[in-house]
Amino acid sequence: MATATITSKGQITIPARVRTELGVEAGDRIEFVKIGEGEFAIIAATRSIRELEGRFRGKVKKPVSIEEMNTSIARRAAGLR
Repeated sequence: MATATITSKGQITIPARVRTELGVEAGDRIEFVKIGEGEFAIIAATRSIRELEGRFRGKVKKPVSIEEMNTSIARRAAGLR
């Protein structure tokens, strides 16, 4: 398990092994995504959208309109507050 210590300014150094696994380096962005009470996932936010190509192929059953997407996003956001 990799660990890090928080400085008085709220900063941490991500261990080299974790940076390597995430494929991030100096200047890259990461996101902290809440996955549970007191639990967060660290996600590399510097990946190209092109890396998702084919990931959902065959999984979408019907096209969804922009309005349906916005409604779904609004419902989800309201549940998280």
